Amino acid sequence: QVQLQESGGGLVQPGGSLRLSCNCSGRTFSTYVMAWFRQAPGKGREFVAVITSSGYTDYAESAKGRFAISRDNAQNTVYLQMDRLKPDDTAVYYCAAAVDSGIVLIITPGGYDIWGQGTQVTVSS
Repeated sequence: QVQLQESGGGLVQPGGSLRLSCNCSGRTFSTYVMAWFRQAPGKGREFVAVITSSGYTDYAESAKGRFAISRDNAQNTVYLQMDRLKPDDTAVYYCAAAVDSGIVLIITPGGYDIWGQGTQVTVSS
């Protein structure tokens, strides 16, 4: 059974940086499309970034130019580098995985069937 484990969250000042990691157990990581979502208190889960099995990436408008998603298939890990963080980025960040169909880019939570437990990111002075 594939499991995801996020790490790297924490408290950071506005303008600071964090790098989130998500390690995937199992031997089929390279075939998955991987994504990051986030959920702030009282809000729904929203898309942040996605990377396909071939390395194609896409971002939410709020993340473009500040965040970068990458993957290391040898380490079964996907990363989210977050720079120039803002208080509005405060949320629980979740890693998600789904088998890559190679046809549709999945950017909605319902398209993913494997989730991590989340890691808290707080941006505050």
